[in-house]
Amino acid sequence: MVAVAPGQVTLSDRRTQRRWSVDLESFQIGAYPVTQAEYAMVVGERPSAVRGDRLPVEGVSWWDAVRFCNALSQREGLAPAYQFDDDGEGVEWDRSADGYRLPTEAEWEYACRAGSTGPRYGPLDEIAWYRDNSGERVHEVGGQQPNAWGLYDMLGNVWDWCWDIYDAEVYGTYRVLRGGGWFDEHWSCRASVRRRSHPTYAIDDVGFRIARSGAH
Repeated sequence: MVAVAPGQVTLSDRRTQRRWSVDLESFQIGAYPVTQAEYAMVVGERPSAVRGDRLPVEGVSWWDAVRFCNALSQREGLAPAYQFDDDGEGVEWDRSADGYRLPTEAEWEYACRAGSTGPRYGPLDEIAWYRDNSGERVHEVGGQQPNAWGLYDMLGNVWDWCWDIYDAEVYGTYRVLRGGGWFDEHWSCRASVRRRSHPTYAIDDVGFRIARSGAH
């Protein structure tokens, strides 16, 4: 986990031409996407299409990701960040909890940029696995250069699920994806790009990384 100091980030959406700024408190975020070995250790399952301990777990839904966060918190004696409705159809984030959670998209973009202001934190071929260099397959985490804050695979390899709902009025419960994946063209692998997916969908280029509130 990498500690990130408080700051501010401006998000934008090309579809709606909207821009908005978010003030952030300190948080921690995983240096890598959650790997298949880590996921299997906590959940006891390997859902990914291509197997490998150091490969990022993919083929996991948003619901799988938030349940993993709670399971990891309980395993480490931390307060779970998420409370689920009795029917399992709804979830609330307890912001006072010290357990693991998904990053917000504002936290994700702020951490991805790591103080940089351009579309990417370095030359794409050096920092990301994407369509032009991935061989159209997922790669082990940490194989490319990190950003200035020591975060790997923020762009490319697998998309990261984020906590946020994408646009409730238009897309209902669809959640935000960030970062681009191994099958994406270069224009999808940028710090500002927002994608969406239904929280029950499990896709072979979508994974996640974990976060925690505060500096701890």
